[in-house]
Amino acid sequence: MQVHVIDTGYFKLDGGAMFGVVPKTLWHPLNPADENNLCTWAMRCLLVEDGNRLLLVDTGMGNKQDARFFGHYHPHGEANLLDSIREAGFSFEDVTDVWLTHLHFDHCGGAVKRGAAGSLDLVFPRATYWSNVAHWDWATNPNAREKASFRQENILPILESGHLGFLPVDGTAPFDGWTTRLVDGHTEKMMLPQFRYRDKTLVYLADLIPSAAHVPLPYVMGYDVRPLRTMEEKAALLNEAADEGYLLVFEHDPVYECATVERTEKGVRIAWKGKLREFMS
Repeated sequence: MQVHVIDTGYFKLDGGAMFGVVPKTLWHPLNPADENNLCTWAMRCLLVEDGNRLLLVDTGMGNKQDARFFGHYHPHGEANLLDSIREAGFSFEDVTDVWLTHLHFDHCGGAVKRGAAGSLDLVFPRATYWSNVAHWDWATNPNAREKASFRQENILPILESGHLGFLPVDGTAPFDGWTTRLVDGHTEKMMLPQFRYRDKTLVYLADLIPSAAHVPLPYVMGYDVRPLRTMEEKAALLNEAADEGYLLVFEHDPVYECATVERTEKGVRIAWKGKLREFMS
């Protein structure tokens, strides 16, 4: 197995929304906001070579939206999804599976592109796109709180293409050595992939713990539909990760790709953080 970090660029979100009830005096030194209170966040995906499969975990927000939409999120940076996949030595046609942790626009928007004639087409035409029944129903019949994040042009073309697959909600996955951590605090049945990589257990955190700054339990996003559940799910994963030596991969941290954690007198905290290649060297 080989794991590649895939950078798709950066975007901006309100710092208060990203850190919830935590005061700005505490979070601002961790990720400084600009004059509009916006902080920069990564959209970091994983590309995993596993036998005859090439699995892409999440896809970033893509580029098919209009200027008004992008004006809210200020995407920037030189990296993009397809160029990063090419830099890893592959093409879009090589991808066999796309694991969508959940269907918020910044996680699945890059899965669908707008064609020359205005059609909505799959970016990875040979891949199976994986969600689960509970989350798919949640996203296609959205609640008022999340409706703006579940954009149907990102979602329905996957179903219409015939390339949609559903992972079971019992934690199993159709890939050798992979399991699914299903969590409900951020959104219904978000799927975190967990697998063994070079004698380590790797967990891709998606929006459960979006950055290294979110490791302390109270640091929960205002976007979460069930923040108390998020705290419970974070505690369970972080304690397990500290005891078992898991490698945790951050989707949104603007600097750090991954980290390990340890138990301290103040609770579970970061033990090491950096780039995946540094950890594996």
